[in-house]
Amino acid sequence: MSTGDLLSIEPQELQFPCEDYESKEVLCETQYWNCLPVTMQAQKEVPPDMQCKDKFLLQSVVASAGAAAKDITPEMFNKESGHHVEESKLRVVYVAPPRPPSSVHEGSEEGSSPRASVSDNGNLNASDFTPVSI
Repeated sequence: MSTGDLLSIEPQELQFPCEDYESKEVLCETQYWNCLPVTMQAQKEVPPDMQCKDKFLLQSVVASAGAAAKDITPEMFNKESGHHVEESKLRVVYVAPPRPPSSVHEGSEEGSSPRASVSDNGNLNASDFTPVSI
């Protein structure tokens, strides 16, 4: 098995919202193929320039077909015992927390009248909807 056969991770960073958490623990869930709960020690203050030197080490090994979580042991991740262990380091990146949407409604264009959301006969027209991609 060559390097990269077990793990393919893109992007190579984990983004965490950063704000002044005081002394709370922060639980963040990140999903690649599996959901991994992560508990990080709270920051005393927001780091300057939102820079972080923390990294996560992900290790992957081949388990027997039908193996359950209880069958996975620390020994399986021991390279010195001859096990093939693939590793990937993920940088931690702090990002500003998302801002709530503004409650200020944009006004209509100057000189135009507001458009009714229901046509004159009380039925909705296709033009009453804004296309959205999900």
